[in-house]
Amino acid sequence: MNFAFVGAASGRDLRHWKNQHPENNMASMKKILECVPNFSEGRDLKKIEKIVEPFRGADGVKLLDYRNDKDHNRSVVTVVGEPQPLKIALIESVGIAIDLIDMRKHKGQHPRMGAIDVVPFIPVKEISMDEAIKVSKAIAQQIAETYKLPIFLYEQSATKPERQNLASIRKGQFEGMAEKIKHPQWAPDYGPSEIHPTAGATAMGARMPLVAFNVNLDTSNIDIANQIAKKVRHISGGLRYCKGIGLELKDRGIVQVSLNMTDYTKTALYRVFELIKIEAQRHGVNVVGSEIIGLVPMEALMDCAAHYLGLEDFSMQQVLEIRIYE
Repeated sequence: MNFAFVGAASGRDLRHWKNQHPENNMASMKKILECVPNFSEGRDLKKIEKIVEPFRGADGVKLLDYRNDKDHNRSVVTVVGEPQPLKIALIESVGIAIDLIDMRKHKGQHPRMGAIDVVPFIPVKEISMDEAIKVSKAIAQQIAETYKLPIFLYEQSATKPERQNLASIRKGQFEGMAEKIKHPQWAPDYGPSEIHPTAGATAMGARMPLVAFNVNLDTSNIDIANQIAKKVRHISGGLRYCKGIGLELKDRGIVQVSLNMTDYTKTALYRVFELIKIEAQRHGVNVVGSEIIGLVPMEALMDCAAHYLGLEDFSMQQVLEIRIYE
């Protein structure tokens, strides 16, 4: 897009330009879905590149980002696309991951139950949550049938209330899933009632945008991280829309409070950050940094900027890029 043209053109000029280029109007009506598959491989870069390859250059699909973490031994991929091309690319990527990742040998700090641990779908444009749920179920069914992989539906796609929370499904992790999946109440929604011998099991479902936000502490004491996580996460009395666990970053000799913020519009990142700082001080430790895993909505960060700068009556409409893209 030519920014000079956008900045100088009047609304009438832009409408005239769109009328002369109807293909752009058609493009604007495409259904766009975001997909953020989490793969249980964060150390072998060659394997990661092979897993990501199906998303590169595919028509109707755009690879936005992929990040690997050696301590977690996990990679998070962010792609957007139209449902059908996204489905084709994802199915191919899942097949590659199954071939390359052996969960019997997997070691990492992040909880996991499968090679393709979790695959969330987030509606982005011209697609409702109900449609996203239908897409997630159709893709889950085809992947389960193609690869004989047990798949649990979670979040908005869950078929039972107790399966909405990923942590409930994943409890016991890969090592405990072989026995857990045999119980009728934990039979998968699709696929066999036994784990894949090397790829384990997978959770798939539609959800709202999530922010993966980690806060690092200047201590190697994992008990402190766990105690702080317990204080901030909602399930044990902390902040709403906040999930958290303590993790070790052995290469750095520190620990981390690893968070999933499931609705940043209702519980802002700065709130959980400040609460962690308060709890850390009670243990005589300090926050030494934080990180975002994958992509993050601009609004989540602008909310923090407005808070820490003390901006009065600030609006997202004051963000230059927002006005340009409009």
